[in-house]
Amino acid sequence: MQRSWIESANSAETHFPLQNLPYGAFVPPGDDLPRCCIAIGDFLFDAHEAEFDGLLDIDGLPIAILGNWNTLMAHGPRIWAAFRARLTELFSEGAPEQEAVRKHLHPLSDAQLAMPLDVRGYTDFYAGKHHATNVGTMFRGAENALPPNWLSIPIGYNGRASSVVVSGTPVRRPWGQLKAPDAELPVFAPCKRLDFELEMGAVVGQPSEGMVSVGKADEMIFGYVLLNDWSARDIQAWEYQPLGPFQSKATATTISPWIVPKAALEPFRVPTPDRERALLPYLEEPGPMLYDIQLEATLAPEGKAPTVITRTNYREMYYSAAQQLAHHTTSGCPMEVGDLLGSGTISGPERGNRGSLLELSWGGKEPLTLDAGEARSFLEDGDTLTLTGWAQGEGYRIGFGQCSGTVLAAHTDPTDAGG
Repeated sequence: MQRSWIESANSAETHFPLQNLPYGAFVPPGDDLPRCCIAIGDFLFDAHEAEFDGLLDIDGLPIAILGNWNTLMAHGPRIWAAFRARLTELFSEGAPEQEAVRKHLHPLSDAQLAMPLDVRGYTDFYAGKHHATNVGTMFRGAENALPPNWLSIPIGYNGRASSVVVSGTPVRRPWGQLKAPDAELPVFAPCKRLDFELEMGAVVGQPSEGMVSVGKADEMIFGYVLLNDWSARDIQAWEYQPLGPFQSKATATTISPWIVPKAALEPFRVPTPDRERALLPYLEEPGPMLYDIQLEATLAPEGKAPTVITRTNYREMYYSAAQQLAHHTTSGCPMEVGDLLGSGTISGPERGNRGSLLELSWGGKEPLTLDAGEARSFLEDGDTLTLTGWAQGEGYRIGFGQCSGTVLAAHTDPTDAGG
């Protein structure tokens, strides 16, 4: 295994070995503007300052001048590969530039991390079969669990790019219209059934003009993040028919602070599952398009230790991000550099693999008991929900860090709901 002169990057437990080199952003002490950075072992590398020092010259192109990675993404796959190769040179054992690199390293534990990209558009899919079957069974019965179109098309909805936040950002419990099943009229009140959704997010690194193939779509994907699509289930139940999620999904979508480059995940490619219904030719894949990424979520009540509430794997998805992106372009909808595609909730076949509290508590009928002794059907104020994930190699892992958010109480005055 290729080693780094940064010893912490050689640990089998680190999320950020030499084989990863994910892209993030941080706010230096005494500054208020974020800078591009790379995670390596227990450190982050200030790519912004390193570029000014001439360590990262790639064909004379600006790469990390701005506070996010959209500039690099816009240069395309050839420059992505060249930039990654240069980083690997700088951090590899025996690199002659060690002293020049060292002055741009900062302890990761002290860093204030920021959004790693400018999210141009956000689409969330409903592409996990176990999740869709569980939710459909709860509301329509097992025989009609999947909508008639589900096995033919990656279902999704356009969300709010402005609501995407980086890990560590608190999430305020939303207000909305709620209607109990036995009530004649709705009421306006704070959400009572706030949930998480364990997802992966694909970061689109190239624009499109017209429809693209699944193979081309895969080439357009720059990297992946962890994603938590916070969901107000009671608001959703009243509003979603006939047009689908709206305010119930607009509170926040949290992503991990590190974009793991697609190149780092290449050794972990796996195929999508066997199809129960043949897909139309435009959705056929030229090769394996999913990844073997272990995922888990923990829930920690305020002031108490976290409990692992689910473990699953990205390979459980029915549709890959490349298929989702290809389908997104079929209408002629132009994709932009920095678009974000949520995978949809990633659940597995067993109860312990379910990627939302809606499933884990079966709609609130089977509450979970946390290690601290508390019961949960949905999230309470003060709860912290944290996602982690990694692809496990031989002696190393490609990790995403943490994707975390703490639930704050709803504003007491609805007229002040914007803060």
